[in-house]
Amino acid sequence: MRLSSRAVTLLAVAALPLALSACSSGSSDSSPDSGASAKPAKAKNPNAGLLTGTQLKKALAPASAFPAGLTLQSDGASDSGDKFLTPSSRKTAKPDCTRLLGTSWIQVTGFEGGVSFAQNDYANQDETEAVAQEIDAFQGSTAKTVMKELRSVATECATFTDTDTHAKVKVTGRSTAGLGDEAFTITLTSGTWETGTTLIAARSGNDVVTVLSTAGSDNGAAAAKKVTTRVVDSLKGKSGA
Repeated sequence: MRLSSRAVTLLAVAALPLALSACSSGSSDSSPDSGASAKPAKAKNPNAGLLTGTQLKKALAPASAFPAGLTLQSDGASDSGDKFLTPSSRKTAKPDCTRLLGTSWIQVTGFEGGVSFAQNDYANQDETEAVAQEIDAFQGSTAKTVMKELRSVATECATFTDTDTHAKVKVTGRSTAGLGDEAFTITLTSGTWETGTTLIAARSGNDVVTVLSTAGSDNGAAAAKKVTTRVVDSLKGKSGA
């Protein structure tokens, strides 16, 4: 999990105006200075309109949205605070499919995460059932790229082996309607597991909501959809300062 914050340094490049003066000798209509100063161009803030980690934290689903018996895990809660992080470039290596098995599974796309984020997770007492939620805010069109990469991952990771349990995992993915601007659902199953895992990613503008669920006998599907819906609804109409 990403726990540290890094401030984004914005570099503004200003052009120095040139002052040109002209004089006219022996004339009563001397020309005024033609070099009126031009205002330097203001650098565009790439984080304009994005929510900070503090704001995203308020959009996370509350305890009431999670199945009964699951409680907040204090060691799984973190956010980027009021500072924006430096955007990281995407790693283009083959995806590490085992990342689909943990929180912050958005990193399977090659992106470490957004320039701001908030996350937490809930689990039952023996941690046999869990639901984790995360929101990442991205600059420009990166959120759309993240969703595109998630679709690719579902194909590239059609089957993989869990290195901890040595279980063979099957991956299926499908587009999901009715959640934000676009959404994609991934289901993980294995013959050695009692129940599978449902992962939902939903984009709302520049924010990507990712939820992991193992709660329930339906591979965690109902719980994942309920939490995702709650977060996407919380993000509607919100924008950063």
